[in-house]
Amino acid sequence: MSTISDSSVSFEQTDTRSEEMHSTIEQWIDELVAGVNDAQASDEFQEWLDVQSRFHDYSYRNTLLIKRQCPEASRVAGYRTWQEEFDRHVQEGESAIWIWAPTITKQCPECENSPSYHDQSDCEYDETPPEEWSKGLVGFKPAPVFDIAQTEGESLPELDREATGDSDDLVPQLTDAADELDVTVRVVPQEEWTHGAAKGVCEQLSLIDAQPIVEVRDRANEADLARTLIHEYAHALLHFDVDDTERSKREVEAEAVAYVVGRYCGLDTSGSAFYLAAWESDDPAVVRDRLDRISRTARELIEVLEDRDSTLRT
Repeated sequence: MSTISDSSVSFEQTDTRSEEMHSTIEQWIDELVAGVNDAQASDEFQEWLDVQSRFHDYSYRNTLLIKRQCPEASRVAGYRTWQEEFDRHVQEGESAIWIWAPTITKQCPECENSPSYHDQSDCEYDETPPEEWSKGLVGFKPAPVFDIAQTEGESLPELDREATGDSDDLVPQLTDAADELDVTVRVVPQEEWTHGAAKGVCEQLSLIDAQPIVEVRDRANEADLARTLIHEYAHALLHFDVDDTERSKREVEAEAVAYVVGRYCGLDTSGSAFYLAAWESDDPAVVRDRLDRISRTARELIEVLEDRDSTLRT
């Protein structure tokens, strides 16, 4: 397997091999943490963060409504928000995505209805006039929103998170390794992809077959396709059906594994720093805190690739 042999680091089959792997991975994790710190301090990241802060965080119920009506939705906002906040316009003929928007207005301190509903109710509260009531949530109403794909106009800033480099035959080597990892894998053509902006997913195939299935969206950049495969394999090995770790920490672990294994295979995975920086709720030090899990999983994937490389060479 030429991708492995071209790596800048190799681990010889010696008595100290395990220690050498752990030491190298620990050094790379330290460099990744430093890269995350640098990424978070960069102007590029701050500009991206500013734009993200203008998008509303939708409730779980509204998130489900959005995904049901538009599975590929990635960034959603109202008609005026697209115009006023992002200088983009909804394209003619686009159908709205309908969600439930809260109705905030003055409400009776006793029955908590709006003035109009209060007048129709049996509530006899009259200590203060309606114009002096405080505002509060009185209900919900349907509201239209639109995905970024339904709009046109000024581009939004993007973080350069893709892996680069000569991936050679790494993608087929990774897909061929699925059986050894007890994972079902599919590389899905772009036109058949149904998971929105996600590059890859790790899911349960069925209630009968408990084996995880990894799906990745096909694309021209095979180096980044390989990184995504490694990321989703890490989810399958670390988190599938056995892990209750919060999502941000799951993403930290999976991307750190992708960074390490991708780097070992000779890819430039420095963009992983931006990926991790985007999970702003986490201190970069959490990567070090989870070093053992990251290192163990990275080593398992490296060894599977090396075993396949040895088999191909014999």
